[in-house]
Amino acid sequence: MDDKRYMLRHMLGAIAYRLQKALRDAPSGFAGFRAGPGVRTPHQLVLHITNVLGYARTFLVGGEWHPEMCEDFQSEVERVHEILGSLKRHIEDDTPLRNLTPERMLQGQLSDAMSHVGQLAMLRRLFGSAVPPENFIMADIDGENVGPDQAFPVSPDEKWYDAEGNLEVK
Repeated sequence: MDDKRYMLRHMLGAIAYRLQKALRDAPSGFAGFRAGPGVRTPHQLVLHITNVLGYARTFLVGGEWHPEMCEDFQSEVERVHEILGSLKRHIEDDTPLRNLTPERMLQGQLSDAMSHVGQLAMLRRLFGSAVPPENFIMADIDGENVGPDQAFPVSPDEKWYDAEGNLEVK
């Protein structure tokens, strides 16, 4: 695997890590939370992340990707990890990219997926269950692990601000 593919695989690991951080210990009802009119629910957002990553995979294997939303949130989360795993395998196997460079995949679909993972974290805060911050430079992110079983924070922030701007100390 060349350096560019190694970085793509690492980005997939970072997406999986941050996704699970945003979803870990999410309270009941979070999957259906709607922050406002026209705002995706977390369930819809995970489907969208799956669609973005499925679209990325089409640049490796061809075809189209238009799945229906899973009835339950946990199945949706499992499916996003399955597509992460499929992308990872194709990247590792040097499956040729079709009409796309590694740089464009990174700046396009993979960056888009990471942005949506950040939206999930923001929705957690709006739902009243903020995700504690951490120093992601120190995070134990492994490009080989794109599944739901992700490491816990290595360097969580001990001080951070809650949704109302109040300093919290953990």
